[in-house]
Amino acid sequence: MLFTFEHVTFGYLGVPTVEDVCFSVHERERVGLLGGNGEGKTTLLRLLTGELAPDAGAVVRKNGLTIGYLEQSGGFTSDATVYGAMEEVFAEDRQLIEKLRETERQMASAGEEQMRVLSARAESLTKRIAARDSYHCDVRIKTVLGGMGFGETYTQKVNTMSGGERTKLKLCRLLLEEPELLVLDEPTNHLDVSTMFWLEDYLASYKGALLIVSHDRYFLDRLTSRTLELERGKVTSYKGSYSQYRVLREERRKEEERLYEKQCEEIAKLQDFVDRHIVRATSASAAQSRVKQLEKMERLERPVPPKKPPLFRFCFDEQPYECVLRAEHFDLKAEDKLLLKDASFTLMRGQKCALLGDNGTGKSTLLKYLLSGKGSISVGRYVRIAYYDQENARLDPAERVLDAFWGTHRALSQTEARALLAQAGLDADDIDKKVKELSGGLRAKLAIAMLEAERGNVLVLDEPTNHLDLPARESLEAALKAFEGTVLFVSHDRRFIEAVATSVVLIEEGALHPFAGGYADFLNWKKAQKTENVPRENAPKPTNEGYRSKEERAREAQRRTRVKAIEQELAALEEEDAALLKELSDCGRDYVRAQAIAARRTEIAERSEALYEEYGALI
Repeated sequence: MLFTFEHVTFGYLGVPTVEDVCFSVHERERVGLLGGNGEGKTTLLRLLTGELAPDAGAVVRKNGLTIGYLEQSGGFTSDATVYGAMEEVFAEDRQLIEKLRETERQMASAGEEQMRVLSARAESLTKRIAARDSYHCDVRIKTVLGGMGFGETYTQKVNTMSGGERTKLKLCRLLLEEPELLVLDEPTNHLDVSTMFWLEDYLASYKGALLIVSHDRYFLDRLTSRTLELERGKVTSYKGSYSQYRVLREERRKEEERLYEKQCEEIAKLQDFVDRHIVRATSASAAQSRVKQLEKMERLERPVPPKKPPLFRFCFDEQPYECVLRAEHFDLKAEDKLLLKDASFTLMRGQKCALLGDNGTGKSTLLKYLLSGKGSISVGRYVRIAYYDQENARLDPAERVLDAFWGTHRALSQTEARALLAQAGLDADDIDKKVKELSGGLRAKLAIAMLEAERGNVLVLDEPTNHLDLPARESLEAALKAFEGTVLFVSHDRRFIEAVATSVVLIEEGALHPFAGGYADFLNWKKAQKTENVPRENAPKPTNEGYRSKEERAREAQRRTRVKAIEQELAALEEEDAALLKELSDCGRDYVRAQAIAARRTEIAERSEALYEEYGALI
């Protein structure tokens, strides 16, 4: 067992946030922690790491437990470069390798007595290095940095990066440190889709335990085998991933309701018998027996109904013409960076199109350009566009919530405005607050309610699921699936994309690649593309003839061939080194042979280091 919560209670200003919480996490477990906005998930994590102390109960941790904690906004700070900051993790490994090389240099000119001591030291160091896999440090650093999107920024200073990038670097450090328990609070924030897939693959083979707080349902389903739900200060454990948890939770609630109703019926029957027979001499004893039965009965509490998720509904007044929006032969720039060259884009009525691409490829910039009406952009007749901005820039932080909503929708009565806000999940207290006092989730719900009131027949959405908890995301999905209008959106939530999108446009290598199919079809095509066995009819429609040129395919084939050759040579060198080490321990007083072995092992180490350097660059 790594840790256990024993009847833990904690609150702020005397109001419990978590109450009488009991649960444990064991070695190598993969656990998801779920709960609505404001339920106390982060508080629970801070209790685990020791940043907070329980008001009652205890958090018992395994002796020497190493915990790596990624906070939502826990940016990494360092004056070092990106690569240098990651190298700090392996300082001890560098020292071991240097000690071994120094020992082998000494062995080359050692006498008989000193050789015995040096041989034993070399063997001990070699075993420690092998156990720590120290020779692979650079490969591990480059693998993690490359997978997390830092392959081109090795020499950049950490403290010159944005908050989101420094949070990603903190995650890189934790992955390289490999603590026994890795605690991740929204680890997919700031990640593009391709990086999320890489991180999932990496964590799937992680040797330690995982405790994950995330709103990414794909991520949870891929990695977790147990789910903890924090609701109204209580923690309930369910066996299984997120999808299994949803089924089990519903079954559990139905069973609780059934048992409660059954007990209520039993109590009513017993009480009815008592009421009718307690005054009769012939049946008074039987009635008294029922009274005692009622007194001994352990009364079940009425099951608390689940919190109602917000309700969203998008409507419009008239359909537009078939071609909703068209932009032809345009260039797209962000400051001095050219994002798209001679691109064209068309959006048709009824289409629900997801814009995909890595961070920095220009997805949000493209949305804003298409809304600008500049250049060759033409908008169809009767089109009414409603836009959701991920920054919620239209909201004035100093305004009261009701005023912010009503100020842009004066045609609604105050009763209608309050009803729409309530359906979106803002209660009477929230409506009277200032916008700046709302949590990120409530601000997002306010912005979505304002979007509903615009009655647009074309919805343009930039990361609409940011800050929303899982029930709100699922409600938004359902509303957009039922919407009969047109949707163009950007999102990093893969389950959301899969549920809503009927078509995909990929931004890659400075071009737009349309794909006529949903997100699952697109992912299947991407997998097929990697094996170069892609049916032409399923491919996107790029501006050039093949998705990759012949030169690009040839370079990729050469890279794969070289990677395989390096792996084979490294395996042969490792096998030779192991044989030499065994021979070194058996050569006894043959110091000439021992010196030759030490010299050859030094050559192997140097050659291996060079190969690992080349291997890291290739992968």
